[in-house]
Amino acid sequence: MSLLLHGNNTLISDEVTSITKLGFWILIDNIEYFVPFTDYPDFKKARVEDILDFKKLLPNQLYWEKLDIDIELEALKNPENYPLIFS
Repeated sequence: MSLLLHGNNTLISDEVTSITKLGFWILIDNIEYFVPFTDYPDFKKARVEDILDFKKLLPNQLYWEKLDIDIELEALKNPENYPLIFS
């Protein structure tokens, strides 16, 4: 007896979907977020492969090990609640 599966796989893994000169788009749990380089300047000079290489540490935290950068999803969902101050 064989098992036949019908339909498409709707599971989408977390991934960076696009990188532009202004920032990058990242898809997490089927929601796409924009990460602007103005708010996260450490990414601006990063290599593409380093931006693509991230892990979801907790349900709400992303981490780029090679860049030593972490971002909470809440900061991407509601950036107005998380003003960034650079010195």
